[in-house]
Amino acid sequence: MITLVAFIVTIGLLVTIHEYGHFQVARWCGVKVLKFSIGFGKPLFTRTFGKDKTEFVLAAIPLGGFVKMLDENELKAEREQKAEIDANPNLPLTTYSEAELQRAFNRQSVWKRIAIVSAGPIANLLLAILLYWLLFMLGVTGARPIIGAVAKDSLAAQASFASGEVIQKINGEPVRSWQEARWILLEESLENGVVEIETINQNKELFNHTLSFSGINNDSEIDVLKKIGLQEYQPVIPAVIGEILPNSAAEKAGFKADDKILSVDGVTINDWEQVVSIVKAGSNKKLWFEIKREQTTLRIAVTPEKVTESGEALGRIGAAPKIDKKELDKLLVEFNYSPLVSLQKAASKTWDTSVFSLKMLGKMLMGQVSLKSISGPVTIADYAGKSANMGLKTFLSFLALVSISIGVLNLLPIPVLDGGHLMYYMVEIFKGSPVSENILLVGQKIGFAVLGLLMTLAIFNDLSRLLT
Repeated sequence: MITLVAFIVTIGLLVTIHEYGHFQVARWCGVKVLKFSIGFGKPLFTRTFGKDKTEFVLAAIPLGGFVKMLDENELKAEREQKAEIDANPNLPLTTYSEAELQRAFNRQSVWKRIAIVSAGPIANLLLAILLYWLLFMLGVTGARPIIGAVAKDSLAAQASFASGEVIQKINGEPVRSWQEARWILLEESLENGVVEIETINQNKELFNHTLSFSGINNDSEIDVLKKIGLQEYQPVIPAVIGEILPNSAAEKAGFKADDKILSVDGVTINDWEQVVSIVKAGSNKKLWFEIKREQTTLRIAVTPEKVTESGEALGRIGAAPKIDKKELDKLLVEFNYSPLVSLQKAASKTWDTSVFSLKMLGKMLMGQVSLKSISGPVTIADYAGKSANMGLKTFLSFLALVSISIGVLNLLPIPVLDGGHLMYYMVEIFKGSPVSENILLVGQKIGFAVLGLLMTLAIFNDLSRLLT
């Protein structure tokens, strides 16, 4: 339910903001708006407001929306579809008065049309700036960029990284969290460039590492840190039970909070990760736990429940470790900024993310980045639910990212998208007259074909992730 509600909120909010951009700028330009629809299909809610009697519609399928403006070209197309012109050539094209037709979209200057069409994507980008601005002011929490294990023979090993070092700067830019480090490294991996990374160890010694991304495989499904052989530092968690889920295998077996696990099936346990590994591999198999409860040593048998994650059968007993919050807090960092600095950082982050998205698309077209990077509604719904479960700040960050994606996608020069219309208007400026109807018709067919291909690929990738 959380995933479903989060997905509907995400799409509904971002589509509403996008269409409101078109709607508001159209009104400012004096264009008569006939309908404002959120969603497609059967109308669930319909109301008429304003002096123009604009019809506001909430439809059943919340995967898009549209703003319908008075347009003589559309009136003509509708009349031709009804074959009324052939049946009665003297029948007037429309019942609208000449004063109303002066407010038709097609009669506006090319600059007004550009403003109206570009307003939707711009509204999405402005929403992203607003959300990031709020997040930077409220405070951003992240993991300290402490390096954990370094994979043998990896790029990181070749650059002499060592476990326990803390990343200070990348290419001279200060880094506060793993999230910031991952983002910068991801951008550099697309450029196949060289980065200079400054680190400091526990003895306060500074190191400068040179890391080259030349020839690296740009597969978006693999974390950039994993590509170069770095892992985030994972603290050693004692094998002490902190929480037991109701009706779980652990509760039924008789485990209690503060039980210390000494061994499992005769294997001595040193940390919680060992427990997790053994339990995961032991689904539907009885395991004998040796535990220490206060001053008593006990042996408890438990059979892990079988669960499926990413298509893999795993065992789970429903117990969580006891975490020392003070130790955990040492691994986290929280920072916020003043309103003005937050606004600057929000605008910068929105710009950087937009440029990164365009670079990714360009790399895909050139075959340098896997087409698996394209995601559809299933993946969006999945991440919407996960981010909502992680808290309001994470969900707002997710909304900002998807809003940028919608804004950038709609600015692409593909006919039927906003960017396609803007392309036609640019041609009109240089040509001195609108693009012919034949070109518009051909472009529309091409646009629908491209969008159909992208949607098919996105859904295919979604299903592949679900199945594999």
